[in-house]
Amino acid sequence: MLTDTAVRTAKPRAKAYKMGDAQGLFLLVQPAGGKWWRLKYRVDRREKMLAIGTYPEIGLSEARKRRDAARAVIAAGKDPSLEKQREKARGRIDAANSFVLIATEFCEKRKGDGHRGWAERTVAKNAYLLSLLTPAIGRMPIVDIEPQDVLAAVRKIEARGTREAARRALQLASGVFRYAVATARLASDPTRDLRGALLSPESKPHAAIIDPGSVGGLLRAIDGYQGNISTKLALELAPHVFVRPGELRQACWEEFDLDNAVWALPSDKMKMRKPHQVPLSRQSLEILMQAKAQTSRREGYVFPSIRTSARPMSENTLNAALRRLGYATDEMTAHGFRAMASTLLNESGKWSADAIERSLAHGDSDKVRAVYHRGAHWQERVQMAQWWSDYLDQLRQGLS
Repeated sequence: MLTDTAVRTAKPRAKAYKMGDAQGLFLLVQPAGGKWWRLKYRVDRREKMLAIGTYPEIGLSEARKRRDAARAVIAAGKDPSLEKQREKARGRIDAANSFVLIATEFCEKRKGDGHRGWAERTVAKNAYLLSLLTPAIGRMPIVDIEPQDVLAAVRKIEARGTREAARRALQLASGVFRYAVATARLASDPTRDLRGALLSPESKPHAAIIDPGSVGGLLRAIDGYQGNISTKLALELAPHVFVRPGELRQACWEEFDLDNAVWALPSDKMKMRKPHQVPLSRQSLEILMQAKAQTSRREGYVFPSIRTSARPMSENTLNAALRRLGYATDEMTAHGFRAMASTLLNESGKWSADAIERSLAHGDSDKVRAVYHRGAHWQERVQMAQWWSDYLDQLRQGLS
């Protein structure tokens, strides 16, 4: 049998030679000085060889442990060389099925999911939320991830004070796991029993001005805005059309039919993933014509970035402009123009709730009802758009 000293002091020769230990284990000493552990064994009466490792990375004691483990596999009627190949293959499969890679695949799948597909900004936002989980579970094979691993990952996000991000990250992680189940790479979703484990996000409605007198003050403040002209025009248009801030800043000229006073937003820009049409009042058209005079391009963004016309205005621009006008975050936000319109239009008593909801592009769970309402309320919406703009002009002038 070999000793540690004999293994350590073994010298290379002109040809490779073996130093035997016991039960098939031997050390193969190479002419270049390398020392390889090998195990000779028989399966189905055929002699085979198993590579156990190299010395000194694998010492004599460890080599014997690996020999014993291999012989246990043989005793169970299996071939250790074949099992080793299978283990390597499983390792490659696990690496290809890591959480981060399947999450990327899931996002791409949702992006191209027909009418239910995610818009580019949704893909970017959700990919970011999933990336918050990468340090903890991103590189792990998805089959090895357990509930406590996911819980620890989302609680780290929660600990930063971002409860909503933690909730969304957990929700998206569940989507990734369910996608892995659907594609036969996982038996079940490990997050299914984690509901209720996180603190509930604090619901904070978007700050909005809804008092008619204060609305007039805001409109006069916007008239006096001294910043970038494109930002000012976007602020002026926002209360008239009351679309979501992202829809406004990403508006493109090709979406507008100024002759027929219609803004047609495509489904991929809408939160509800359905196309939406906005009737344009005379005041809205005037603002758009001023915006058009700022550029010679017939295509591209209506409200481009200050730095480059190839990108839209940044998502913080309008809120920053409101801060510059003296309105705090708990007083008014760019999203608040929607609440302003919804509140005052409903309080006027002049318009049906369905027409107002349709103008706000809120979803309708009843598909038949949704199809009917899309056409049924258009004329009312056209009239409402002009009344609303006229009413805003009254408020600007200090009239109610």
